[in-house]
Amino acid sequence: MNDSPIRTLVVDDEPLARRGMARLVSGTPGFEVVGEAGDCASAVEAIEGLRPELVLLDVQLPGEDAFAIIRAVGPRRMPMVVFVTAHDDFAVQAFEVHALDYVLKPFADRRLRAALQRVRAARPADLARRLEALVVRPPERFEIRVGGRVVLVSSTEIDWVEGASYYAVLHAGKDEHLLRETLERIEERLDRARFVRVHRSAIVQLDRIRELRPGRREVVLQDGTAVKVSRARWRALTAALEGRG
Repeated sequence: MNDSPIRTLVVDDEPLARRGMARLVSGTPGFEVVGEAGDCASAVEAIEGLRPELVLLDVQLPGEDAFAIIRAVGPRRMPMVVFVTAHDDFAVQAFEVHALDYVLKPFADRRLRAALQRVRAARPADLARRLEALVVRPPERFEIRVGGRVVLVSSTEIDWVEGASYYAVLHAGKDEHLLRETLERIEERLDRARFVRVHRSAIVQLDRIRELRPGRREVVLQDGTAVKVSRARWRALTAALEGRG
């Protein structure tokens, strides 16, 4: 690290928690707070726009978790991360292995300051490799019942998923597979480093996208299929695509 203050972004959905962390960071020599965010979309925007060197990152955020931010930005473009969590369970052990540090809520001031001291001695390249290991997971397989048979469909085969009430249709090449699961449940099972929800009724695999059509707010997949993208999800889609660049 050089002698300039470490630019820090505070991400937490609780305003009081954000203010408390921002106060402690600002009061620690060698650090400055450059921004705050309360949800995934604004956090991604702040990271891209403010270019902080460190993110204090709450694990549970409205609608998504901290890993959605890491996937959207990309592990190798992500600043250093200190996780903040209220859950003292097995997951915390994983954070300790893969992240720079974690701080368990509610925390004493000295605990956060100790995490900041670890930041000053950190090697960002090592952290990038650990973050990549944290967000990568093996492909999900879906069991499709066809008559008396069970067909296994790997998530790697899926182009996009279409929601239909309490059912979902997996589009895989020329095949369509009907599952009696909600789109929300399918989304939970898919790797968010590779799949993104683009509409309340659609999820697409990022590698299958051939073209973006901002004017129509839709994406065109490799096979020519056009899938609508909602206004609210367009920014998250483009951020996820940039993170894979």
